[in-house]
Amino acid sequence: MEQYTNLRAGEKGAYLSIVAYIFLSVLKLTVGFIGGSEALKADGLNNTTDIIASIAVLIGLRISQRPADDDHRYGHFRAETIASLVASFIMIYVGIEVLLSAGEKIVNPINQEPSAITIIVAIFSAVVMFAVYKYNLKLATKINSSAVKAAAYDNRSDALVSIGTAIGISAAILGFPVVDTITAFIIGLIIIKTAIEIFKEAVFSLTDGFDTELISSIEERVAQIPRVREVVDVRGRQHGSLILVDVTVRVNPNLNVRDSHAITEQIESAVEQLSKYTTTLVHIEPYDPKELVICEDDFHF
Repeated sequence: MEQYTNLRAGEKGAYLSIVAYIFLSVLKLTVGFIGGSEALKADGLNNTTDIIASIAVLIGLRISQRPADDDHRYGHFRAETIASLVASFIMIYVGIEVLLSAGEKIVNPINQEPSAITIIVAIFSAVVMFAVYKYNLKLATKINSSAVKAAAYDNRSDALVSIGTAIGISAAILGFPVVDTITAFIIGLIIIKTAIEIFKEAVFSLTDGFDTELISSIEERVAQIPRVREVVDVRGRQHGSLILVDVTVRVNPNLNVRDSHAITEQIESAVEQLSKYTTTLVHIEPYDPKELVICEDDFHF
């Protein structure tokens, strides 16, 4: 099944994020302590939690690859969405920790001028994380993975945080040391904001929220299929990287089983053209005989 191949491919993005975060967190925390930058230390602490979040994503991707069983007839695809949810909780916790630490230092400031090398490390980190973000976003789009997409959003957030860190450190070196601590506080807010965005998207998927525009597109496409007299209902839900769609249509009640089945195959094909990773369940109902107008096309392919 292609979804399982995609999930294995998604692991590459998780591994890349883990390696990048381990390297950058060690670099930032070390240089941050030596160079006396609160902002860089906050950024490094953020990356340590990103390691845990990326591991959670990796575990989710691994669990999602388990085949369907008696208790999970649709497979375990939602495990990656749950992994995104766990990652958001971890990020919120760290964001709060960063806010409390920075807030304490704003109230009780430490007049320490950061070293110039901390700027170089911050800029280098921004470049690395932006490259990782581009890779993971492209991968997430290709395999339709919510977990990898969450990792990509986290990567982008970290790139922006590092840019802000470089700006804050520069201001501190120019004689405004409080800016470095204020930047650390802003970093905490950015971490929490990104976590809330990931949380909302995961909850939306887990509560069977679905793209209304895609529903409308499916209805329009199905209505254009010959011999479909009426589109009664279209429902959809996200199941990890898999999309489950239920379509109910009405057709000529005089059609035999073979012809009705042919219509369901046309509907399945039409939906798949709109969204690649889709499993469609079609329910056929008879059209109201009182309104039925016999058409020769109903009985010809």
